[in-house]
Parts: sequence; C-alpha cells; structure tokens
Amino acid sequence: MFAFSLPTTALFGAGKLNELHSQINAPMGAVHGRKALVVISNGKSVRANGYLARLESELRQAGVDYAIFDKVMANPTKPVVEEGGRFARESGCDFIVALGGGSVIDAAKAIGLLAANGGDLWDYVMFGSGKKQWPQKPGLPIVAIPTTAGTGSETDGGAVITNPETNEKTGVFGPGTYPVLAVVDPELMMSVPAKFKAYQGFDALFHSTEGYISTARNEFSRMLAAEAIRNVSQNLARSIREPQNIEAMSNVALGSYLSGIQMAVGSCTSAHPLEHALSAYHEKLPHGAGLIMLSKAYYSHFVERHACDARFIEMAKLMGMEDARRPEDFIAALTKLQEACGVADLKMSDYGIDPSEFPRMAQNARDTLGPNFLNDPCPLSDSDCVTIYRKSYR
Repeated sequence: MFAFSLPTTALFGAGKLNELHSQINAPMGAVHGRKALVVISNGKSVRANGYLARLESELRQAGVDYAIFDKVMANPTKPVVEEGGRFARESGCDFIVALGGGSVIDAAKAIGLLAANGGDLWDYVMFGSGKKQWPQKPGLPIVAIPTTAGTGSETDGGAVITNPETNEKTGVFGPGTYPVLAVVDPELMMSVPAKFKAYQGFDALFHSTEGYISTARNEFSRMLAAEAIRNVSQNLARSIREPQNIEAMSNVALGSYLSGIQMAVGSCTSAHPLEHALSAYHEKLPHGAGLIMLSKAYYSHFVERHACDARFIEMAKLMGMEDARRPEDFIAALTKLQEACGVADLKMSDYGIDPSEFPRMAQNARDTLGPNFLNDPCPLSDSDCVTIYRKSYR
C-alpha cells in the first residue's frame, strides 16, 4: 500500500537547461509569471561556471524579468530565508528559480512560503519549538535547478532550515513546497569538487538506504530505493575519478532524483536527524560528510541486532557485491565505496565536535525530527544514539 502525490514536472538529461524557456509562460508550461526571484548561493560557482548566465538567457527568452537573491549558505538559516521572503515580496516576484545545491533549493522553498504568507518562519515549523501553524497560502511556485547530485530536494516537498537561536535544524513543509518544475541537467554537476561530489552522492545514497530498511517501506518506495542505491553506488566513484564522464554523472543524478521521490512515497530513518544535530551545532560540517561519519556505526547497530538481515544483504548486492550472504556484507560494501571515493577517514574532531556534546545532540535529534525514529527497523534509545555518536567519533 502507498499514497502520494508528486506534482513536479521533470526535465532530466544533459543539456536540459536549454529547454527551460519552453516551460515558462507557454500554454502547457509548468510555470507562469512575469517576474522571478533567482535564488543562488553566496559562493561564486554558478557565476564562474556560466550557469547563472545560461539561466538568465533562458529567462530572457521567456520574456521574464528577474531579481537575484545571493545570500544562501550551506545549511541555510532562518534569518537568511526570512530576508529572502521579504525581498521576494518587495520585488513583486511571481515565482522562484533556485539554481544550486540542496541548500539553495531548500532555502527557496522556505522563501516561497514566507513571500506568500509573511510572519516568522518558525510559525510554520511542525517540530521542536515551532508554532505548528499550517500556512494559509501556497508558497510561490518553485523551479528547482540542482547543480549537485545529492539531496533530491528538486522533487520532494521538504526544506531543511537551521534556527541558530535554538540550534534546531529541522524540516519545513507547507502548501507549494514541492517544486512545480525540476530541471535535472548533469552538465551542471560535473564541475563540483571531488570531496563535495562524494558528500552529496552519499547523501543521495543514504536517503535510499534509510528508506530501504524503514518500517514505513512499501513496494513503490522499495523499487525507487533499489534503483537509487544501484545507480549511486555503482557510479559515484567513477564520477569522481572521471569528472568529464557524463554517463557516470547522469547515473548519480538519476539516483539522487529517485531518492527524492523515495522520500515522498516512503521515508528516511533516524540517521538524518542524528546528522542534523551535528551540523546544527557545527554549521561548517557538510551534511553529507556528517552522514558518512555516522554511517558505519549507525547501520552496524541494526546489523548486530539482526533487525532486517535480508534487506541488508539485498542492499549489498545492489552495491555490486553479488555474492553477499550476510548482513555484514553491506557494511563491507559501504566501507569499500567510501574508500573508493576518498572519504573513509573523515573526522568529527576536524569540525570542533566534542564527545561531551553527544547527549545534547541525541535529544536535539529526537526533538527536531522525532517521527523519523518511528521508522527505524528496531527502536533506538537515547543511549543507543550516544553510543552511535561515540563509535563514529575520531
């Protein structure tokens, strides 16, 4: 059994950015409006690589005016998206185009909600200290153009935003947070530096490995997760070794896209909130890097308890270990992939994380995204969470 709605038109493939203009203000186009807010990061990459110029050309071809908001950082924060919401309203924007990684797309979703509804972002947050008010109006329509293969944010309805005042990193949802259009063009992802390509690729992988072992799994989410695991795990290292290999990059991008849909029809487990707590307190930690640091101890916890042996064996086979017979083989396949991608030796201590923080982080993870813990293949206690953190620490 499953129930879901995916209201996102997708253009997938190399060169698809060149077709964006045909989806704007056309009779059968995905988005309509006279002015767009273009949301990008506070870095230089989309300008330096020419992606912003290509986007601007597409908007001009569609006869659309635009304003640029370029203040989004990794792990986007509440003050920045609130500023973006005010800017979108004051600029008279009808829709939003997010050009960048998952942080930019997530920020755009929150900006769209605030542009339409006003108020404080935490009014609309359903977890932790959020006021749990459902937005009265749909957010501005979102066009998502990912320049990384990792979050799947181009096709799901959630935005992960950090409140620096409360150290909460949690999901923001509401009407209109699903993008109306996703342009997934692997050409835009090839210039990502190797280590970040690895962090992003493992984020995509873990969206689906979590979904694969989740108690909320269904046949549709299982199918999506399996294909995502296969595409990412068997192509990520090659996309890093051969940065001009468009086939490898396309397969990783497909896995990331499928993982986004998996999250819409299935679920993630507690691994994501456990990482969110790490990067909520240490904002320079990339989300994917934190997930990698936790992964072996996290999945080993369930392997050692024989929580879902068959599922771990199946995932090992999807990752290329055709002779897998034991659940521990998944941990071996995961370790091998991390070594091949050059991320097997990441250290929490390099980001200023101290073991004394782990009890507070365990509580933070449960407070901010408690429902994810309900999907674990066997229950995790707070003590279990602290043990996973400690076993992951270097």
